[in-house]
Amino acid sequence: MAPLDYDTRLEHLLSTAARVFARKGFHPTSMRDLSRETGMSLAGMYHYVSSKDELLYLVQRRCFTMVLEGAEAAIAGAGEPDTRLERFVRHHVIFFADHMNEMKVLSHEAESVSLERKAGIDALKRRYSDILTGLLADVQQKNGVDPTVSAYAVFGMMNWIYTWYDPDGKIRPGDLADHLTHIVLNGVTNQALASRSNGGSTDNGNDSETQA
Repeated sequence: MAPLDYDTRLEHLLSTAARVFARKGFHPTSMRDLSRETGMSLAGMYHYVSSKDELLYLVQRRCFTMVLEGAEAAIAGAGEPDTRLERFVRHHVIFFADHMNEMKVLSHEAESVSLERKAGIDALKRRYSDILTGLLADVQQKNGVDPTVSAYAVFGMMNWIYTWYDPDGKIRPGDLADHLTHIVLNGVTNQALASRSNGGSTDNGNDSETQA
């Protein structure tokens, strides 16, 4: 069998590390654990990374770079704001349905990477979140909803699918993307924020007891 090339072996290392970090947690995982899981020697792994911290950094950077580039490609050429937003949401959901381990690592280990490397990850995250914020601003325009609040809400909905969604279950990734896209488009674009009075409360005569 021909030896795997550098990029293929690194991809294998990063994908396996994401799976182990997602299952076991970053801090409890040792390089020896990763050696067993990858089938690579410790010396072989240290040929690609200098430390477990660098490995976590590369897992996060790889994932954010891939989803960012994919989102930019997905919305390129789409004219209408609704269409661009729909494409962004669909790409995000389908991408992470195929990268559930990475999604969990991004959610749980965001603060585990060293500070000197965290700045680079944060810059990628800002670029990505700024895309969604801009798309929501274009769609919502003057309906009274802060697009930054909407962006956090939409990411919150999409980024926790790893806690309940089974990509091998009855709901396929494309169907999940359809459902969440429908929720986003109908939940944040079709109705202006109700005017507020009496110190900021909204009284519709029926749901005062259910207001948070």
